[in-house]
Amino acid sequence: MTTERVDKKERRQALLRAARDVFASRGYHDAKVEDICAAAKVAKGTYYLYFKDKRAVLEELIDGLFARLGGAILRVDVERDVRAQIEHNIRAIVAVFLDDPALTRILLSYAAGLDPAFVQKIGSFYETARTHLRLALEEGQRLSIIQPGDAEFYATVTLGGLKEVLQEATVGGRTRPREEIVDKLFAFLEHGFLRVAPASSAGSPTRTRNAKRKRAD
Repeated sequence: MTTERVDKKERRQALLRAARDVFASRGYHDAKVEDICAAAKVAKGTYYLYFKDKRAVLEELIDGLFARLGGAILRVDVERDVRAQIEHNIRAIVAVFLDDPALTRILLSYAAGLDPAFVQKIGSFYETARTHLRLALEEGQRLSIIQPGDAEFYATVTLGGLKEVLQEATVGGRTRPREEIVDKLFAFLEHGFLRVAPASSAGSPTRTRNAKRKRAD
């Protein structure tokens, strides 16, 4: 890889970081391309070599976050410790958002009426997240670790609860240890639609298979 290519990649990342910080501090609606250029210490013409407008950089930021979420989540294998896998997924999701509080604050500033392009992109992020969550819950129902019911509704409630937790952590100023957040989110799900064996038996594939056979009988 040539130095020129490395420099271009680094400059693009610098512009993304600057845009993220400017959007978080000024709000997407009030932020200007000039503000991003000033934060990144580049000329305005340089910005347009990488992004056609303000919306393009927002889209790349959000798409990057969604890609990190997808890469962090494991598909649950009922032959292994289901509880540990779900806790891992909760922990991974929380980490993706809390490791990038500036972008998380942007996602939470979802206010209709400010900027149609912003509202559309943020809305599409949540709708895509809800769809992925619904599909995961439907798979969980087939595996008998999610109770029967309206998976679309379960997804909406879960996403809403997660948004409130993130709001509290990144905007509300109330800091909780991450493991406490993971434990409380797991307990919330377990008291709702999640059906997981107690920790003492969750790691036993034999018990899991026997329990499934018993339900089938």
